[in-house]
Amino acid sequence: MLGFLPEEIMLKLCGFAVSNYYNKVKIALIEKDIPFTEELVWTSQKPEMLARSPMGKVPFLETGHGTLSESSVINEYLEEAYPAKPLFPADPWQRAKVRELVNLLDMHLELNARRLYPQAFFGGSISDETRDAVKGELEKGVRALQALARFSPFIAGDQLTYADCSAFVHLPLVSAATKKIYGADMLEAIPQVKAYLAMMKARPHLEKVEADRKANLAEMAARFKS
Repeated sequence: MLGFLPEEIMLKLCGFAVSNYYNKVKIALIEKDIPFTEELVWTSQKPEMLARSPMGKVPFLETGHGTLSESSVINEYLEEAYPAKPLFPADPWQRAKVRELVNLLDMHLELNARRLYPQAFFGGSISDETRDAVKGELEKGVRALQALARFSPFIAGDQLTYADCSAFVHLPLVSAATKKIYGADMLEAIPQVKAYLAMMKARPHLEKVEADRKANLAEMAARFKS
């Protein structure tokens, strides 16, 4: 039986595999050994999309109770509904420390680095003001990550957690974007990051997630070209 849901109801993860937040949820589903299907859905403000995801964003999760959006909310739901393979530590303090890392990675690293993406990845441009402001915020975020991350061997300790779901999908983007814009990878200030990401990439589940991302990237490029 799948948590408290009827056995015949299969969860459906909706979105596209290029999205790091989609993959953040996908990794949690796979690591927790929760059966699910996937549906390719692009972001949209069309009424039919808003009926499924109120902000028109991905990912969203279809369940037997309805749809659920926002990646961290989805992962919290998965932890409560499917407790057999936890991705939060049992200790309340350590659970809070994992949430602290997730918030740092999502809000203070990736969300700030995202302001660089138009120029770093999509051929656009950003203002000097944005470039300088983002650099200052990322310097603070990197400093905080250096203080909080344990890399022993996982980012929050000896157990793979939801913090790793965020770290694996966000840190490569932060590295690539800062190298493109500033001429140096800002995460090189944390020497453990490179070995950590190599260890994570070697996990069979994550090799599949990365392969799906690359395939969807080609599909997205063809879609925009057409």
